[in-house]
Amino acid sequence: MWLSWRPKRSLALVESKDGFHWSEPPRLVLGPNKETGWEDDINRPIVIKRSDGYHLWYTGQAKGHSSLGYATSSDGLNWNRMSSKAVLSADQPWEKVAVMCPHVLWDEHTRLFRLWYSGGEQNEPNAIGYATSPDGLHWKKHEANPIFKPDPNLTWEKHKVTACQVLRRGDWHLMFYIGFSDEAHAQIGLARSKDGITGWQRLSTNPIIGPSLPESRTTSSAFTPEPRTGPSATPDWDHDACYKPFAIYDGSKWLLWYNGRHAGVEQIGVAIHLGEDLGF
Repeated sequence: MWLSWRPKRSLALVESKDGFHWSEPPRLVLGPNKETGWEDDINRPIVIKRSDGYHLWYTGQAKGHSSLGYATSSDGLNWNRMSSKAVLSADQPWEKVAVMCPHVLWDEHTRLFRLWYSGGEQNEPNAIGYATSPDGLHWKKHEANPIFKPDPNLTWEKHKVTACQVLRRGDWHLMFYIGFSDEAHAQIGLARSKDGITGWQRLSTNPIIGPSLPESRTTSSAFTPEPRTGPSATPDWDHDACYKPFAIYDGSKWLLWYNGRHAGVEQIGVAIHLGEDLGF
């Protein structure tokens, strides 16, 4: 798992054989570069592996702005930045001062990298955009961006939607995303689209993950958070916000890792959904 190591303003790697018990301490794999002027702090990575190695996109932050950077690696540990300049920056009105939270898929048929990203304000971006690239460096933003916006009729996500993960499953693209009811409170939702761009259908039972305390839940959740253990574990560790989802299907169940926050403390947890059917 590649993650944001906030105290170091860097990206780090932890490893696990079961998805529940992870190596400690994190191993720093890419640090900030203040010389470029746009990545004093780096975070929010996405890594994909192809036959030619590992490809990483990440958020770089400096001077109240966020942009995306790109690096490659042969082993997932030692990374080479592919440009000293950001590969994607805020240049559209809806993007305001920030593009961040990249998620990338490689489309073998079209020979394109497909990017879903968040744009808007610096603290938490407002909506989700889409772009494509033949080389991971040069991106073309979709003319209809943002492709996914908050639904004002849904209390739990009426403020913002952001930081999605998109998966191909059969004929559908599944999107796991964060919905904010206000700036400080977030839960995780699920939507699907045939092309990953238009016609998004939200799961009727959203949100799928909310605070772990039963009295704090807004709906019956599709995923069940696993109890946290260890000295930092408390039953209300994700009381204020559940966000930054990343899910896989292992053949019998879905596992979804996410960040939980209570006050100023943010940690990573995992939730499980048995079976492949997510309820659409």
